[in-house]
Amino acid sequence: MNRNIPTYHLNDITKEGLVFELVRETSEKAHKDIEEKGVHRDSHYLFLFLQSGKAEGMVDFRNFEAEAPSVFCIMPGQVHYSKSFDFCGWFLAVNSDLVPNEVRAVFEESLFPILPLKIESEFAKTLDNCAQLLYLYHKNKKTDLNIAQSLLDAYIGMLTSVFAENSNQEEIKESRALKLTRQFKTLVKHNFKTLKSPSSYAELMSISPTYLTEVVKDITGKPAGYWIQQEIIIEAKRLLFYTDLTVKEIANKLGYDDYAYFSRMFSKLTKQSALDFRKKNKMEFPE
Repeated sequence: MNRNIPTYHLNDITKEGLVFELVRETSEKAHKDIEEKGVHRDSHYLFLFLQSGKAEGMVDFRNFEAEAPSVFCIMPGQVHYSKSFDFCGWFLAVNSDLVPNEVRAVFEESLFPILPLKIESEFAKTLDNCAQLLYLYHKNKKTDLNIAQSLLDAYIGMLTSVFAENSNQEEIKESRALKLTRQFKTLVKHNFKTLKSPSSYAELMSISPTYLTEVVKDITGKPAGYWIQQEIIIEAKRLLFYTDLTVKEIANKLGYDDYAYFSRMFSKLTKQSALDFRKKNKMEFPE
């Protein structure tokens, strides 16, 4: 039986398409709300700007810890859970249609997982100034919508610049190697259940397996096979947590006829068996 994984929508609580708040301290009510949500998805972007304190949680079964001053983004559809949430700073929830295309591209086309990033104190001050202006105009119902949207774009743009710089997306030119790597990772996301080898993707891309492996490793630091395995493992973890399917049934769902091979691969890559993972996470993350 599948678990009911709730997806929360901003439109259910506001018609404005965004919620922007200054978090001065995490109240008991906030802690209770977080606990009640448990593991869930949001259909919108979440941006956190921590000015003091820290936050801990899980996104797609990758644990994260953010310590101030830092910024963090959770994308629409990502499964996440907050373990602790004790910080002062800014919280922004915003629908995708209010986020500029170039900003969405930074996150959606990222070659690496989006993790919390530390920022310099001077940049934190500038970001706070922008946040203060946005908050002032957002709360004023008589504000010109063009001004409010411009301030929102500026604030999100400043947040996004941190992630763009970290992934070198501002420095790396759109070379053939980068384009091929993006194409490869997109193909993997859509075909990992049926295509398991770099050679299969190389054939789709009309390049040699050797060249594909070299290109992907040069751009990401990891060979092509690594990224195929990572996509498989992430989906396996989701199925182990959200369903009551047996490990054999999950192996079949992911395209493995050899259940024993799948089990060995999972154990090798995660350092624990599939059943141990299921047991541990059922205890750690509430439904």
